[in-house]
Amino acid sequence: MAPPSKYSPEFREEVVRIALWSSKIISETARDLELNPETLRGWVKKHQELHEPSGETDLTVSERARLKELERRIREVEMENVFLKKCAAYFAGDPR
Repeated sequence: MAPPSKYSPEFREEVVRIALWSSKIISETARDLELNPETLRGWVKKHQELHEPSGETDLTVSERARLKELERRIREVEMENVFLKKCAAYFAGDPR
């Protein structure tokens, strides 16, 4: 019998969510979170088996690359938007 896990189910869910939405590969995400990459990879695989329909077709390599590029561009645009909001607030409060 395996010993009880030192990680709570809530922690596992949060880490898997981070890994799935991150543009980084699992090993980089695991390193950032100070986890063993194989542990995180197992959690992600188990999550995908439970939550993703088995009839769904996998993405091709080019589709995955395009998806990653679009996700990166969305994050970039969101950061630019936050910056512009801060600039607008700064200049709106600056009396001349």
